[in-house]
Amino acid sequence: MRHVIALDVGGTGMKAALVGEDGTLLHEARRATGRERGAEAVVDGILDFAAELYAHGAERFGAGAVAAGVAVPGIVDADQGIAVYAANLGWRDVPLRALLGERLGGIPVALGHDVRTGGLAEGRIGAGRGADRFLFVPLGTGIAGAIGIAGTIE
Repeated sequence: MRHVIALDVGGTGMKAALVGEDGTLLHEARRATGRERGAEAVVDGILDFAAELYAHGAERFGAGAVAAGVAVPGIVDADQGIAVYAANLGWRDVPLRALLGERLGGIPVALGHDVRTGGLAEGRIGAGRGADRFLFVPLGTGIAGAIGIAGTIE
């Protein structure tokens, strides 16, 4: 069954899923971010978690994921795939998209800011679906917001 990896990295924990082509939730997993071990350990933990998800999908569905989407906190250069800065995780200029793509056998990887991607998801398939305007304010280790206006996230 074709599926993708969805991975949300937070200040204290990571949430992940394998999602089928039709949006069906196939598998869920959680793990601590491990920020107390330092930025390098956090990055290693993300790479290991993604690889485990890929392997789980390959074992359970006969093939690994066809793509991955990863959301991280802080400043993100989504076009370049770089986690530029996250005070709560201690990293700077991490080429996370490239690292994940390499670790996952070259599948396409999208990297985005956690709140912007959450807002995008709410606008497309969640509580903001069909609304011309909405406000997305997740509360977690940090606080931020995204505004949905006419199908875009600001």
